[in-house]
Amino acid sequence: MMCAQWRAQWRGLKGALALALLLSSTLAAPPALAHKPSDSYLILKVQGTQVTGQWDIALRDLDMAIGLDADGNGELTWDEVKARHPAIAAYALSRLAVGVDQGAACTMRVSEQLLDDHSDGAYAVLRLAGACPAAPAAIVVDYRLLFDIDPQHKGLLRLEHDASTSTAIFAADTPRQVLTLAGASRWRQFGDYVRHGVWHIWIGFDHILFLLALLLPAVLVFRDGAWQGGASARAAAVDVLKIVTAFTLAHSITLSLAVLGVLALPSRLVEAAIALSVLLAALNNLWPVFQRRRAAAAFAFGLLHGFGFASVLLDLGLPVSNLLLSLVGFNVGVELGQLAIVALFLPLAFAVRNSAAYRKLVLAGGSALIAVVATVWLLERVLDLKIISP
Repeated sequence: MMCAQWRAQWRGLKGALALALLLSSTLAAPPALAHKPSDSYLILKVQGTQVTGQWDIALRDLDMAIGLDADGNGELTWDEVKARHPAIAAYALSRLAVGVDQGAACTMRVSEQLLDDHSDGAYAVLRLAGACPAAPAAIVVDYRLLFDIDPQHKGLLRLEHDASTSTAIFAADTPRQVLTLAGASRWRQFGDYVRHGVWHIWIGFDHILFLLALLLPAVLVFRDGAWQGGASARAAAVDVLKIVTAFTLAHSITLSLAVLGVLALPSRLVEAAIALSVLLAALNNLWPVFQRRRAAAAFAFGLLHGFGFASVLLDLGLPVSNLLLSLVGFNVGVELGQLAIVALFLPLAFAVRNSAAYRKLVLAGGSALIAVVATVWLLERVLDLKIISP
């Protein structure tokens, strides 16, 4: 009898340790990734043999790649950036190749450099001009910016030709793409944004921690002033379904409103509110206030998270004709990314729900760590500080 109890406790401890390791790996991820992930925004316009465009690259990324902060004080000035214009142009052009469908290269140059503000900070704006040896039927783009130092970086391309527009997303595993000037397949564009939505939720650590903070008690019930193991898998699954559905519905509403230009909030306010939502969700696990209303909390705070998701699509500056397609695809990707997290978490959590290790190590310990990280994010975003360096 005692051996059976010890085996059960050991299984519970192993399962709880596995969940704790999963949670700690998320918490140990670079804190800077709690903000919008590293993207650059490339626009190319093709008219006959001429190619013009604009490339927006975050100053923080350029500083990491080639060094812009001459005095090392952690702040970039216009003079510091201007002094590095030749290096910025050389670095960017060395990582972008444009060619025609027959394989011949188009010559590209940087004609002007400016600065602009995006939702996540200041960007260098490189005006591009170039010429191809012949009028192409398709453009071949080889994009390799930052992949050697940041494999999570993405390049978002908008290609314009006459009245047609196509989009593409470059990643470390897809640096070279061929785009027809007649416009890319709508299904291909849809698939691009599904993949980007999945990736965005997986590296959007504030979104992940908010979701995990709500899911941690899903396999438990709060009874007699303490968390106890839930009775059935069905009850846990229904609870998770309510939370995920509420979060999905809420962020879909504000994502759509923001991308369509109906409603806008300051980026700094949105990021601070998202950090606050993570903090409150974690604290609720330690001192339950709305334990039976977590789905309502997921909906309320999900409205704020939708604005965070929207910043990715808004910065791309998609034309109206492609807004709906990219919006739906990105949203589908976010949901698939969430479901993958739930599918990984729920079975293991339910299997060890009755162990003290789950309640103390995973629920209490994990929630406390989430609360600490969220507090740091909140202070950074409200006070415009950098408490943890990337």
